[in-house]
Amino acid sequence: MAEIINMPRLSDTMEEGTVAKWLKKVGDKIEEGDILAEIETDKATMEFESFHEGTLLYIGIQEGDGAPVDSLLAIIGEEGEDISGLLNGASTEAKEEAPKEVVVSEEKVESTSSPVAIEIPEGVEVVKMPRLSDTMEEGTVASWLKKVGDAVEEGDILAEIETDKATMEFESFYSGILLYIGLQEGESALVDSVLAVIGPEGTDVDAVLNSTSAASKPEAATEKTDVAVAETKSETPIAVVTTDGKRVFASPLAKKIAQEKGIDLSKVSGTGDNGRIVKKDVEHYQPAQQTAQPAVVAGDKAVILPVGEESSEEVKNSTMRKVIAKRLAESKFSAPHYYLTIEVDMDQAKASRVQINSLPETKVSFNDMVLKACAMALKKHPQVNTTWSADAMKYNHHIHIGVAVAVPDGLVVPVVKFADQLSLTQIGAMVKDMAGRSRNKKLTPAEMEGSTFTVSNLGMFGILDFTSIINQPNSAILSVGAIVEKPVVKNGEIVVGNTMKVTLACDHRTVDGATGAQFLQTLRAFLENPVTMLA
Repeated sequence: MAEIINMPRLSDTMEEGTVAKWLKKVGDKIEEGDILAEIETDKATMEFESFHEGTLLYIGIQEGDGAPVDSLLAIIGEEGEDISGLLNGASTEAKEEAPKEVVVSEEKVESTSSPVAIEIPEGVEVVKMPRLSDTMEEGTVASWLKKVGDAVEEGDILAEIETDKATMEFESFYSGILLYIGLQEGESALVDSVLAVIGPEGTDVDAVLNSTSAASKPEAATEKTDVAVAETKSETPIAVVTTDGKRVFASPLAKKIAQEKGIDLSKVSGTGDNGRIVKKDVEHYQPAQQTAQPAVVAGDKAVILPVGEESSEEVKNSTMRKVIAKRLAESKFSAPHYYLTIEVDMDQAKASRVQINSLPETKVSFNDMVLKACAMALKKHPQVNTTWSADAMKYNHHIHIGVAVAVPDGLVVPVVKFADQLSLTQIGAMVKDMAGRSRNKKLTPAEMEGSTFTVSNLGMFGILDFTSIINQPNSAILSVGAIVEKPVVKNGEIVVGNTMKVTLACDHRTVDGATGAQFLQTLRAFLENPVTMLA
């Protein structure tokens, strides 16, 4: 009897899976324990083995396609067995969720009573936007390393994809000719959007794309696309969003000419259909003449007011910038923040640093000392090293400290793992290495995941004190200011001292005020007496 194989739940947070690769094809004999496919979850790509024996009669999800958990993945049974009843049962369930009205093109008169899927020709592969990090929702094509018409071998680098965390090389899992590119350099799309088509030369690409789009819900595309995607025909209108939020429709050729000439399309009148701007409209455009500013008379003297042209520039938000905005807004408006500030005497820390750095090939910064002190303080105050969830509070027994690093596009947080077990020189070497690779976008996603506490230091920019937004799922983040030389009172006398202010932002759901204050007292004790961190 035939067995239905559904999309498995391979992780505790998995809601849908993507078939990365089928290791069996329809007609193959299957033994219990054979690996059927490689399934990409929200965390990793894992092998999925069969718990049944028989012949692989049907594959429900093609390579590169995703589906929710418990969707029909495959059917295994006896060779020649009739599985139409099983397929009809699956399609009936799908129809209950599908729209009632389906518009059919008049040209396709050869329709049947039930919808028939258009199959992609053999040897043709539709490459989709990959999920390159656990939090990635969309990607941007930073650059194409292949162009249409190039031969592609399995393992060749197709493009560089910018995710919310880094720019990563994306290699091809297929061989053939690059027939189609779905996203140009600088354009973004959601995960699983069509990125490219690879196959034999002479393939009807339009038919492949139509079959791909027929399998997706049209309303999903319209909901998640802000600007219409134009075809390559020069007279197809493109929607351009202006600074006032209105849309201006222009052909790609008109848009290109406008960009070259620096013309604002919102000021051009279109003569095409429905007011569409075409080539001749841009070529014949004349900017309005500016009227001279009148002179203002002040007493007996005329004052000439400045005359200029108002201008602005829109820069498209990078994927990193959009994700930073989303994550910080979620943290600020979901976690009840409060802030505690303390001043630290850094005289002993400065003296200790001079002694440490006098050793050959040794370089330790004040930030490295702060990281080590935080790691030691977290061991004594595990409540600060927690993660909040609706059902439970998780105490992290490991200490992974994220270090906020400014990069040209925004901010990344490489993670120093097991910081409490590292020496000052080891912490310094790791931070220097990861900070350098952060700015070159060479960090891997694994190096930016798993922090349990975060440190943000703006002291090197002369900032005395500031507050930060918690880097969730952490419960706290420490903001480190500059070391300043100023008069202080010691032993009843006013002397010159070196002090530094640090501010702890806490999630009140996990860290109470007294707990946060005790953590800062311990932190100050370590920094004011650095030798105690070696005990």
